[in-house]
Amino acid sequence: MSPGPSLDAIRPCLEGAVPAAIATCDAEGTPNVTLVSQVHYVDANHVALSFQFFNKTRENILANPQATVFLLHPQSSARFRLALLYRRTEVEGPLFQSMKAKLAGIASHTGMSGVFRLLGADVYQVLTIEHVAGEEVAPTQCAPSHIARLRQLSQRLGGCADLASLLEECLQGLASILQMPQAMVLFLDSQGQKLYTVASHGYPRSGVGSEFPLGRGIIGVAAQFRTPIRIAHMASEYAYSRAIHEHLAEAGLGDRLETEIAFPGLAEPHSQLSVPILAAGRLLGVLHVEDAEPHRFGYDEEDCLLSLASLLGALSLALQQAAESQTEEHDSPLAAPPLQGTPLPVRYYPANSSVFLGDDYLIKGVAGAIFWRLLSLYVDEQRREFSNRELRIDPALKLPELDDNLEARLILLQRRLAERSRDILLEKSGRGRLRLVLKRPVLLQEIAAR
Repeated sequence: MSPGPSLDAIRPCLEGAVPAAIATCDAEGTPNVTLVSQVHYVDANHVALSFQFFNKTRENILANPQATVFLLHPQSSARFRLALLYRRTEVEGPLFQSMKAKLAGIASHTGMSGVFRLLGADVYQVLTIEHVAGEEVAPTQCAPSHIARLRQLSQRLGGCADLASLLEECLQGLASILQMPQAMVLFLDSQGQKLYTVASHGYPRSGVGSEFPLGRGIIGVAAQFRTPIRIAHMASEYAYSRAIHEHLAEAGLGDRLETEIAFPGLAEPHSQLSVPILAAGRLLGVLHVEDAEPHRFGYDEEDCLLSLASLLGALSLALQQAAESQTEEHDSPLAAPPLQGTPLPVRYYPANSSVFLGDDYLIKGVAGAIFWRLLSLYVDEQRREFSNRELRIDPALKLPELDDNLEARLILLQRRLAERSRDILLEKSGRGRLRLVLKRPVLLQEIAAR
């Protein structure tokens, strides 16, 4: 008997497009057959099945760990029979969270959100895979290779000289090369409690500076568990607005909704994929793509984005470190000339380092503290030119020693100013250097907490 196909060769059967059937027997050998919501690919030798109810299947598996699963290929109608051996149940961690997110999408799509609840991920060893004879249709033409497209995009990214161009090239390449026009990059803040949007593409508003809670929604879960999370249908419990509102409400910060920067994103994304951006064993952030059509992203897209995120993480870390270590030396700039016009009030709240231009909210957190420091030096010393290195060691800023996102925060601040102000700009003036440009005087107002 010739060996059957590998699990990798039949991965389209594991995407959940067609429900699978599972057959089990109790201790006396009485069979039971039922449908299962998910057969999840774990690795080349293991799959995981969703444990949602303590039903006959669950009872049988605990008494007799052998099972048979029948799969149908969604394109060719090819049939496969898998002999499985139950090994363990996971109730937390990356595998559980990935299956939970996919099940939420399936439940929402089928109107069963109140019924489909994942209790555990049952992991099985695949003993054999048998190709069952039956009528099949010719396989459809293979899609263009993601490896070739990723190679093209990687070459573009390798030519970037700074973080700003790297992020821009990455998002442009996702749209033009990988046909993923709605995408965003979020970085982890220095406290490791939330993510902030540093770049986006394909949305009416950029959402640069908007925050997302760790462990919430598809983006926050991908970050917390450092694992890709993919959903093929709209899942309300993973919606951005719900995740953000619930987080703020639980933290007693509901009043902050009025000053929060609106998060980018589609109103109803029916396909979502979030992958962690990792470098040197650390979480840097999340790369997120989405689409209005269901089943837009499969395992090939997931593998492709994981590779892209790894490259993005390594290059981000290297470019941010280079921006400080290779600062170009400039001659001492001339003092800023006096400005004319009505002063622009700039209010600063040290409690959370939030900054308002007049009555218009600009930014908060580390980026807000940096902006206030730049304006203070401008007013006190008439300085316009600064370096990343001096900001890093400036005792007034008290930046975390292990925070490698200074360059990202400067990009964030630069883009927020470009979006929200006609009077103040922040420009790159050389490697590791920036210039503050004012078109009217400013009136600095530091407001202490009451």
